[in-house]
Amino acid sequence: MSGYCEEFWCHPTDPDVMFMGPDMYVSYGTWDGGKSWHSLKDHDGLGHEMKRVLDIEFSRQDPDFGLAIDWNGWAYRSTDRGRSWTKIKELGAVLVKPGTPAEQRPGGMMQGYWQSRMGELAVDPTDDQVWYVGAGDFWNVKANHRSAAKPHGNRFAFGAYGFVLKTTNGGKSWKKITDGLPDDMEVGKIIVNPTNPQSVVMATSHGMMISDDGGLSWKDISKGLPNNLPRDLTSYYDAASGEFVLYAVEQTVYSPSKMTIHCEGGVFRSVDGGASWEDITGNLPIDMAEINFPATTDRFHRAVGFWLGISKQQAAKTITRMPSEVLPVFNRIEVNPLNKNEIYLALNKKHDRTFGPGDLWMSPNGGKNWLTVARHGKYWIGNNDKRYWRSRKNPTNPNIEFAHLQPYMDQGTEHSGNRKLAINSLGEVFIGVDQQTLKSTNKGKSWKQIDDDESPPGSGRWIGRGGSNLPGRFMLLETGIKDRYLLSSGEHGLWQTAALGNWPNKDAVAVEQIEGQVHVHGTESIATVAVHPNDPKTIYIMSWRQTNRGKLRRTTDGGKTWENIATIFECANNSWEALANQNSLLIDPQNPDNMFFCATYIRNGEISGGRGPKLTKGEYGFYRSEDGGYTWTPSNQGFHQGFSVRRLAMHPGNPRVLYAALNDKNGGLYRTTNGGKNWKRVPLPEPIKAINHVSIDRHNKHILVSAGTATGKPEEGGVWRSTDNGKTWKVIFKAPYVWQAEPSPVNPKIIAISVAGQSTKLLDNFRNPGIYLSRDGGRRWLKINRGLGQPDRMTDIKPDPYDENILWSAAWGSGWFKGIIREPTE
Repeated sequence: MSGYCEEFWCHPTDPDVMFMGPDMYVSYGTWDGGKSWHSLKDHDGLGHEMKRVLDIEFSRQDPDFGLAIDWNGWAYRSTDRGRSWTKIKELGAVLVKPGTPAEQRPGGMMQGYWQSRMGELAVDPTDDQVWYVGAGDFWNVKANHRSAAKPHGNRFAFGAYGFVLKTTNGGKSWKKITDGLPDDMEVGKIIVNPTNPQSVVMATSHGMMISDDGGLSWKDISKGLPNNLPRDLTSYYDAASGEFVLYAVEQTVYSPSKMTIHCEGGVFRSVDGGASWEDITGNLPIDMAEINFPATTDRFHRAVGFWLGISKQQAAKTITRMPSEVLPVFNRIEVNPLNKNEIYLALNKKHDRTFGPGDLWMSPNGGKNWLTVARHGKYWIGNNDKRYWRSRKNPTNPNIEFAHLQPYMDQGTEHSGNRKLAINSLGEVFIGVDQQTLKSTNKGKSWKQIDDDESPPGSGRWIGRGGSNLPGRFMLLETGIKDRYLLSSGEHGLWQTAALGNWPNKDAVAVEQIEGQVHVHGTESIATVAVHPNDPKTIYIMSWRQTNRGKLRRTTDGGKTWENIATIFECANNSWEALANQNSLLIDPQNPDNMFFCATYIRNGEISGGRGPKLTKGEYGFYRSEDGGYTWTPSNQGFHQGFSVRRLAMHPGNPRVLYAALNDKNGGLYRTTNGGKNWKRVPLPEPIKAINHVSIDRHNKHILVSAGTATGKPEEGGVWRSTDNGKTWKVIFKAPYVWQAEPSPVNPKIIAISVAGQSTKLLDNFRNPGIYLSRDGGRRWLKINRGLGQPDRMTDIKPDPYDENILWSAAWGSGWFKGIIREPTE
């Protein structure tokens, strides 16, 4: 399923090969033109490799040979067109190991990797042994904002600055180059001139730069650039004629001009290798006096105010006359490799302090005229300012086909922005609007999402193609209706499994959203879900962020309509931020008025880690309700001081008996025999501290606890089992950090567990995170990670309640997975 994707790369010569870099620590590749996507991670690795890729490039001589860099500053090599990657170098990273004295930490850094972020990778198109890496966090559009006070952007402790790295042996060794480069410079784009590879042009935070000696020394080139603050750089090359053209987009700079605003910036072209630049901005500026849409006006004031260092309210008071020609802030530029006059510009309204109708602009004639070619939402559906757009010969029809986001996007004001822009060797264009990857095969006339397939068309039932950035959360597989499984997610609501229709792959899974973007003011981020034991159409959900956060929400018609029946938590932060994370919503099957859940303070495994925020309503810990969820009472008597309750389990034979897994530094296992009115600690073996999960086998009543922390010692973790109601315990799986262990509802010999990866600085403690399966009651274990997007961050794992050969799992930032256990044929 879809999700936010920050980067997208097309192979330079093979249009079937593409890669995407979502923001939830996972990266994907496709080798069939986007019909299916597969994780780039090593399923047998540590989980830290390729988790947030910042750039991928391929040789022009050998299409199978490529390099990649991730945000740890690690470099990778592929020799099979990106299907597999091998880490070859840690570039410029400073690792502060545990126990390092403060005086030996560079700049007083905490433990972990620092000074490592490098965001640009380039290859010499004439020699694939020559590669360049540019330092800095130039493309961090969420945090690296430009303003009049900081025209070169922000500087971060994790970033590397002021240099370029070069290899002449395909990445085996690298040389650090600083000659002519400012100390705090970061690199946005490096382009090697294919007609003269000694000439290298670079867009940086401190201006456009050129090297005439193969990157060994650098100097400024700014002739024709009004601000010399490039935001992006791209090129066109015709091998037959030798024509080489550079294109750049500048940071828009705003300045007060009497009662209005003046701006400098735009689009520029160089035909002499970057020595000089020609303005091709054409009619790109917008006449804001002709735009009559409050959301656009508000974003205009916000953008200008941010640049000037004033609030948007102050900007609105200062600007009493809307400018007739003003440029938004554009941050990406690409040119069709088959047509030098077809140029595209992207802008990210959500994160880059910019404005204006449309999410992508295109010039069909080399910059003389510009059209906004990606249009959706209320502004275009409502035919706003139609006369103005007609005067620009700009189409006004909405032209984007989304998947399940369609109702939400139709109601929106184009606030989400465009996060990426890429063009393949066929001239097909790819962008990322909101949480959808989109493709155009007709120069932007229309766009279709390439994340999911609908089966059958118009049904609202979606089959993911494998490139999910959806935060997978709790899964409820026993819902009172066989084969209806309920799947919770962050930012994408609640889903239920559905019929596949005529889909040819019968192992695939179709899902339909029953709460979230399909409803006006639907709940996007769902932490936990429960179904009424006597009425499968009555479903309860809880949310920790975004719309309806902190509330218990209910449907009595299977998800067609929802209502809030209780407000349990409130917090004095923004609505898109987290309040208390809720887990383990349980209902007493004998008396459904009795309901339980826990609010987790130490949020390991959650989207927002660390400790929970201060609440203005509610508190952390265990909650119970005796009236069907309308009122709730915290009930934490018996817990130790500083407790954090991560998960609950109800005894299958007595719903008054509950177990609580406490994951703080003094945590452990607690039991109540009176529905949570008070708790008593269950003794555990000495090494165990934090307990992340507890489950009870319904067949034999064995108790399983999952222990450990991201920074703890190996002996503190593992899976432990009690066969005598908690009197004695035996470890059945050893690992420093286990999130979950689940017995099969069908076969008590089947146990599935999720082993999380520890922090980067403790990688050597345990080098085998992922999902493990035992089919003999825990005596032997098999690691089963193949196909998982994030094997070190599997947030839920459950054996199927009907078929012992099927497993289900949810990943921290890559959706849900179905695993099929097949016996080997040999």
